[in-house]
Amino acid sequence: MNFSNVFVIIFLGGTAFSVLLNFFLERIDFTFRQKHGREIPEKVKDFVDSSTLDKTCRYEDAKYFLWIPSVLLDTGLSLYLVWCGFYPAVFNRVWTWTGNSFWAAFFFLVIVSVPGAILSVPFALYSEFGIEKHFGFSNMTLSMWIMDTLKSLFLSLVIGLPLLGAMIALFKYVPEFWWVLLGCVYVAFSILISIIYPIFIAPLFNKFTPLEDGELKTRLESLLEKCGFKASGLFVMDASKRSGHSNAYFTGFGKSKRVVLYDTLIKQLSIDEIEAVLGHELGHYKHHHIVKRMCVMIPLIFAVLFVVSFLVKLPYLYEGFGFVTGGEVPFQMMFVGVFLLGIVFEGFSDLSDLVSNFFSRKDEFQADAFSKKICGTGAPLISALIKLDKENLSEIQVPKIYSAFNYNHPPLLERINAL
Repeated sequence: MNFSNVFVIIFLGGTAFSVLLNFFLERIDFTFRQKHGREIPEKVKDFVDSSTLDKTCRYEDAKYFLWIPSVLLDTGLSLYLVWCGFYPAVFNRVWTWTGNSFWAAFFFLVIVSVPGAILSVPFALYSEFGIEKHFGFSNMTLSMWIMDTLKSLFLSLVIGLPLLGAMIALFKYVPEFWWVLLGCVYVAFSILISIIYPIFIAPLFNKFTPLEDGELKTRLESLLEKCGFKASGLFVMDASKRSGHSNAYFTGFGKSKRVVLYDTLIKQLSIDEIEAVLGHELGHYKHHHIVKRMCVMIPLIFAVLFVVSFLVKLPYLYEGFGFVTGGEVPFQMMFVGVFLLGIVFEGFSDLSDLVSNFFSRKDEFQADAFSKKICGTGAPLISALIKLDKENLSEIQVPKIYSAFNYNHPPLLERINAL
């Protein structure tokens, strides 16, 4: 590793920035929680008691104390792998083994992900079977956890291999304009995944059953019709077999759109409250939030790929991390350049999260306002939000700077005040 290389300097600076920023933010939240976490705000005093807030604080503290060693070890591993020349050693070995650009890229990406995956396993297990089970959320068994991990790995391969193959082929056959075509492939593939996800992918992990006939179904169908939202059905997901956390969401694209309610949500909320939650989700649809986000993200994808197309051709990028290019970057190494740029700028992702969260929270306020309008009152959504925060042991009060970086939904009290 060349410490005078500008890309290495950016990598080290970004890593330090991310670690220091997140330790600062988490410490602020922890300190705030110790001082105010057990205080019952006036607006929720009829719904929340001191024992719930005490349990919430203990739950958040447990996650915080697990986060500290996780981040320290993950950061240490990231720095060590760069410092010891792990990445060029792996590339040289897989290229010698395969002599094929696609398989070299595949085995390189698999092998370099192994150290981080191994490190994450004990933390993931403790989070699931230590913290989540202790606080009454997790219903997972070890065999279920292993199967979910294997299914996720399989899906990563199924989704990732075509994209990897397309990228390598474009590097080789369209070296000047690969970034344009890759952007088109990525966007088209993302839309395809959103279409097939509810039909083929989601059922690999959960069972989805049509919502039973009754007042709830009648009310929700009437609400959908009122808003002009055409869905392929209302479905209940057996979320409780894994976790006590609750949610509701829209999924799919075009004719595959469907409304999904967690079975835990149906147990925790009244019909009026579930209707208000669905009204919130319909607010995203009526305000075209997904379409607007796509109109921002698609040009951004092409802009990033355009910049990447220049940077991956710079031998200086590779040489800083110990790769030998011979003064010119062959197409067989360009995927390595994409990978290196990922780790170089990863430390600054908190800044993009800050911007993304700002606009996401703005959308959430709009969706809340739509729910209030369509339901005629904001009262059921307010009580639903309070119940969901209570059931999920979410913090009611958080420092503004912490929520700015970490919350893509507004904190509870802000949403109540707006409603």
